[in-house]
Amino acid sequence: MSTTPLAEKKESRALDATMRILNGIERVGNKLPHPFWLFVILSVFIMVLSWALAAMNVSAVNPADNKPVAVQSLLSFEGVQLMLGDAIESFVTFPALGTVLVVMLGVAVADKSGLLATVLKRGISRVPGRWVTFALAFTGMISHAAADSAYIVLIPLGGLAFYAVGRNPIIGVIVAYVSVAAGFDASPVVTPTDVLLGGITTEAAQTIDPNVTVTPLANYFFSLASSFVLAAVITLVTETVIAKRAQSMPVDDDADLGDLSDLKLSDLERRGLRWSGLALLVIAALVALAIIPSNSPMRGENGDLVSGPLLGSIALLIGVAFLVVGIVYGRTVGTIKRSSDVPNFMAHGMKEMAPVIVLFFAISQFLAYFKWTNIGTITAIKGADLLKAAGVSGPVVFIGILLIVTIINLLITSGSAQWALVGPVFVPMLMLLDIPPETTQALYRIADSCTNALSPMSPYFVLVLGFVQRYRKSSGIGTLMALVLPLCLVMLVTWTVLFFAWWALGIPLGPGVPVR
Repeated sequence: MSTTPLAEKKESRALDATMRILNGIERVGNKLPHPFWLFVILSVFIMVLSWALAAMNVSAVNPADNKPVAVQSLLSFEGVQLMLGDAIESFVTFPALGTVLVVMLGVAVADKSGLLATVLKRGISRVPGRWVTFALAFTGMISHAAADSAYIVLIPLGGLAFYAVGRNPIIGVIVAYVSVAAGFDASPVVTPTDVLLGGITTEAAQTIDPNVTVTPLANYFFSLASSFVLAAVITLVTETVIAKRAQSMPVDDDADLGDLSDLKLSDLERRGLRWSGLALLVIAALVALAIIPSNSPMRGENGDLVSGPLLGSIALLIGVAFLVVGIVYGRTVGTIKRSSDVPNFMAHGMKEMAPVIVLFFAISQFLAYFKWTNIGTITAIKGADLLKAAGVSGPVVFIGILLIVTIINLLITSGSAQWALVGPVFVPMLMLLDIPPETTQALYRIADSCTNALSPMSPYFVLVLGFVQRYRKSSGIGTLMALVLPLCLVMLVTWTVLFFAWWALGIPLGPGVPVR
C-alpha cells in the first residue's frame, strides 16, 4: 500500500519535532561535564547540603529498625576525617570494582584471542534469508558479553549479513545497532554489566539492610526472557516498518559493500569454537557435580544453594569460564602461542578498563559521602512515606521511575554513572515499600537501554551514521533517526509490558530472587 502525500507530510512533521527535541538534548548534554567531574561536583554539593541539613536537624525514623536517622555534616570534624581517612578504603571496597575487574580479566582473554568475534560471526553466518533479522538481533543480545566491543564488531557484520542474502545492508546496520544499544541490559548470557549493576545495587540496598547482597545472577531469568522477546520485537518491527522505509533508501552504485569473506569462518575457527564449547560444557559439568552433594562446600549451612558461597562467587566463576574458553580457543587457532600471551591479554584488557576505574574512584567517593551523611536514607524514607500517604501503588511508582531514568539516559549514556546517581535513592526507597532491590534493578535495565540508540550523546551514534553513509552518502541524522526511532519506542513499550507481566505473575527474576 502506497503512502499518501498527507501521511508523508504528517510523518515529516513528527520527525522534525523529534529532531528538534534531540537537538535540544544534545545541546544540554554537551554542556554537562565528563561523568568523572560530574561526580566530583556532586560530592562537593553533598558536602554543602549535608552541612545545611545537619544545621536544620533534619532526621527521620528508619522503619526497618525504628531507629532515628539524622543527617551528618561532611564539614564536621568526623566528616573531614571520613573524607581524608577513608578515601582509599571507599575506593578499594567499592563492590563493583573487584567483581568487574575479575570478570574482565577473563573476558579480555576471550576477546583478544578472537573467540568473541568468532562467536558473533557464527551467529549470523550461513543463516537463511528469512531468518537473518532474528539471527542478527539475537546475536546482538549475546554480544553484550563483549561490552562496548560489540558495537565495533557486530555493526559492520550486520551490514554484510544483509548484503549476503540480497537485502539492503543499511537495514542490517540498524538492526545490529539497535540490538546492541537499545537492548544493552538484556542477554541470554551473564555479562560484565550484570556484575557492575549488582555491585552498585548492593551498595545502595545496604543503607537499609546491611545483609543484602545482589549477585550478577539477580536478574538472569528476566534478562534471558527479555533477550528473546526483544529479538522478536526487533524482527517484527524491522520486517513490517523498517524494511519498507529502506525501499526509498537504495544503496549508492559506488558504495563500499565490504568483503563477504569477512562473514565466513575458517576451518580453524570452527575447530576453535568446537573445542571452546566443549571446555565450557566441562566447566558447567564440574560446577554441577560440585553442588550435587548435600554437604557440598558450595552449599549453605542448611544445604541450600541460595545461602551458600556459589552465588557470592559467581563473578569469579564467570571470569574463570571466559578465561578457560578463551585460552582453549586461542591455543586452537594460534592466537595464543605462549603462556605469556594470556597475562598480556589480561593486561591489555585492564588497559581498556582504565577509564572505568577512574570513573569508579569518583563514584565510590560520592557513594561513601552519600551513605555516611544519611541523606540518601532519609530521602528514601521521606519519599516512601509520601508515596504511602498518597496511596501510590507499585505500578505507578514503576512508571515514574521508568520515565525519570529514560529521560536521564538521553543525557548520561554511561549506565554505571547513571545507576550510581539514581540507585542510592530508588533502591532503598522501594525497599521501604517492600519492593526488592533486584526488582528496582530490573526496572532500571529497561529505562537504561531503550533510548541508548536515540541519544546523540552516545559516541556510537555518530559511528553508526558513518556505517550508514558508507552505503548511502546522502544519509544524515534524520535518516538514522527515522530508522531507529520506531524500533526503540516499540522495544520500550514491549519490554515494560513484559516487566509488568513478570511482576504480576510473581515470576522469580533470578535464582532465589523473588520479584516482589
